[in-house]
Amino acid sequence: MGLDKAAVKPHERLAAALAPELKAVNALIRERMSSEHAPRIPEVTAHLIEAGGKRLRPMLTLAAAKACGYDGPYHIHLAATVEFIHTATLLHDDVVDESAQRRGRPTANLLWDNKSSVLVGDYLFARSFQLMTDADNMRVLRILSNASATIAEGEVLQLTAAQDLKTDEAIYIQVVRGKTAALFAAATEVGGVLAGADETVVKALFDYGDALGISFQIVDDLLDYWGSEQTGKNIGDDFRERKLTLPLIKAVAKADAEERAFWVKTIEKGKQDEGDLEHAIALLNKHDALEETRVIALEWADKAKEVLSALPEGEIVEMLSDIADYVVARLR
Repeated sequence: MGLDKAAVKPHERLAAALAPELKAVNALIRERMSSEHAPRIPEVTAHLIEAGGKRLRPMLTLAAAKACGYDGPYHIHLAATVEFIHTATLLHDDVVDESAQRRGRPTANLLWDNKSSVLVGDYLFARSFQLMTDADNMRVLRILSNASATIAEGEVLQLTAAQDLKTDEAIYIQVVRGKTAALFAAATEVGGVLAGADETVVKALFDYGDALGISFQIVDDLLDYWGSEQTGKNIGDDFRERKLTLPLIKAVAKADAEERAFWVKTIEKGKQDEGDLEHAIALLNKHDALEETRVIALEWADKAKEVLSALPEGEIVEMLSDIADYVVARLR
């Protein structure tokens, strides 16, 4: 392929290895996001789908199927399914979070309105179910439909858990498994199922996606306090939105009475004053919450790599291992 491994990021190497399949996925996405009667649908969908995302989740489906020797056409449909589910959740998330920016661009709800974002998200969910039935595989349908329900459940759990100082690390992981890791795990698992892989391999693919998704979300939550403008996130967005993510959970667990009163005021009651974000970051540093969170993200990435040993050796599996390293690369 002529790619310098040191100079090219792992997801770009994987994209190059899957180039024909990704081209077919993109063509199918464009075909299925069209609407004869509602032009608003392709307008809103294209804004997000064409926004330069890495296509990581559909790539995981393609890679899992290919690593297991699949040579049929339906991994394309399932990869498009995964991308539609992901895009639908983003449209809904931006409404729930009242976000104004995603991937450095204005969100759909800002450019159009909340109603359009919610209804187009619903349309994409419906399209995803049409796509997943094309494979005519009941187990695949069960995995992806279960994941869709789990994602919605995780988002609702976050609504109640995010501003409750009683939320602990176990509940946080439950939220993350729902809203993020469920789709990663389903994306990889269905690739193995479609290929008719051994159950040990299918389980390893599920565990890989689960661990990768958890690591991915922990990194995202950590970069909200540690990141830079290059990450595409404004520093402190989660704090302003009163999301009790892992760094805050760790700091709250070690808080004295004065510090706890600060967290009650800013997170539970939502009364935030100028300088509160800086004070929050100071407390996170005081209690090593950011460093402890970093270690946990690395541990989940390592777990993702470890379970790949059950898969057949090959270039694609090596790339999946590199993806796990890449997810946490900014934390090393």
